[in-house]
Amino acid sequence: MSVCSSVALYAAEPRQLPSEQDKARTVYIFHQPIVMLQAKFGMTTPEERVLRIRNTLRSLTEEDIRQPVKIINIKRYNQQGRLFSINDKPVMLLMQGDLDEGDDLTLDQAAQRVLARLNAQRTSLMDQYSSSYLLIATAKMLAGTCVLLLLFYGAFKCWQKFKQYFQTERAQNRRLIPQRWREVFGALEVYLFGLLMVLLGITAFYIWLSWLFRLYPWTRVWGESLGSWSINLLQKIALSIASAFPGLLIVAIIFLLTAFILKLLKMLLKRVEQGKLQMPGLHPETVGATRKLISVMVWLFALSAAYPFLPGANSLAFKGISVFFGLMLTLGSAGVMNHAMSGLVLIYSRALRKGDVIRIGDNEGLVSEVGMLATKILTRESYVVTVPNAVVVSGKITNLSAQNPGGGVNLTTSVTIGYDTPWRQVHAMLELAASRTKGIEPGTSPLVRQLNLMDWYIAYELQVRLRAGESLASVKSELHSHIQDVFNEFNVQIMSPNFVNQPENAVMVTRDNWFAAPAVPPDKQP
Repeated sequence: MSVCSSVALYAAEPRQLPSEQDKARTVYIFHQPIVMLQAKFGMTTPEERVLRIRNTLRSLTEEDIRQPVKIINIKRYNQQGRLFSINDKPVMLLMQGDLDEGDDLTLDQAAQRVLARLNAQRTSLMDQYSSSYLLIATAKMLAGTCVLLLLFYGAFKCWQKFKQYFQTERAQNRRLIPQRWREVFGALEVYLFGLLMVLLGITAFYIWLSWLFRLYPWTRVWGESLGSWSINLLQKIALSIASAFPGLLIVAIIFLLTAFILKLLKMLLKRVEQGKLQMPGLHPETVGATRKLISVMVWLFALSAAYPFLPGANSLAFKGISVFFGLMLTLGSAGVMNHAMSGLVLIYSRALRKGDVIRIGDNEGLVSEVGMLATKILTRESYVVTVPNAVVVSGKITNLSAQNPGGGVNLTTSVTIGYDTPWRQVHAMLELAASRTKGIEPGTSPLVRQLNLMDWYIAYELQVRLRAGESLASVKSELHSHIQDVFNEFNVQIMSPNFVNQPENAVMVTRDNWFAAPAVPPDKQP
């Protein structure tokens, strides 16, 4: 046996609509009220008497429950009383002071009613402790579980069949909802039917769980609690929905209008992104960020307009949530907003975009993503380097492919050669090495520059154009190999001669050697 609280269902001693104080003074067995105590003995209050009775009932064994409840006439505290005992164990004392004049009952009549309720609960519990009852309950439990699983399986199969039917109807262009609505809501019928199946599954599981708890004596109180709790919950939900329906309707209208406006803006910006429409200050590569910004601003405005109509908008819970999110935004937004604003600067300044080959500090590679918070670069080692946008904006960005969108990038490399090698020969050798390299655009002539005339050598730079889609790292490696081979073929060493002592003869190239092979004099060029 156990004792717990519930709404009173009897009209004798227990109250029909008990208050919290009445519940504390009422003895319950398996959720059923037995008697409400009102007398105070010495320092013992009626609430304390109920707690003592509860502990006594919990200590009863199965053998005790099989014995009938007996009533013994006693006199305590100068009052007539009736002592209820089971298997010679005192359980509860009903005194004359516990009676209510409104019940119009004598002490013996009240005691007989209490006895009838106690025996009813005892008999029910005793039957459930029998082996035959437990076997039947177990069989019912297994059968009910099989029915529940079959119900789940049937709901899943129904959802699959409905989905196939919807796809067939959609292929045959037989639909109830217009196409322009589907662009906003998608496969609405499938979503609603799936939601219905989930709700039915949850309801079936709840009913099965409540029924299962009622089968066994140890969990019957839980089953009764689930039943009463669900009824009370449904009543509260129904009342709350009815009272909040006008506000929810306004919120739904606001959100539908917002979604419709954003759908129109998306269609407009998509035409700009595809180049079919031109708008001042808006470029195709900035359309994605512009769409996100507009969506955030419009939804924030819609939420601000709908907030007063939300159920419980003025409650302390909503106010606490608002303070919590405000505190989080204040504490954590400084760094995030810095990177986000830097990302907007990168996007709207068009300093770089996805697919560009860039150099940021020591990182050189292909831009794989330009996000709101960071930029990702795919390097020649196939590493993905994530650089925060604030770092990108604060540093120098070298875009190697900005002047040739969709084509190859410019590749530059440098060598230092001594003054004793004719510069025209160096130019010709570098151009020859470029012509042997695969992946270089043949229609663009190599360009050789003399960057610096240093103390002991000349710094040469070779610039070539790569074909579209070629890897910068692989072509650069191949070009370096050909440069070494060509210089070796013509006995020119790539090593800057650093002098320790002043040479006896001047280090210079005579005119006869200005056009040493493979260089060709201008008058002999084809």
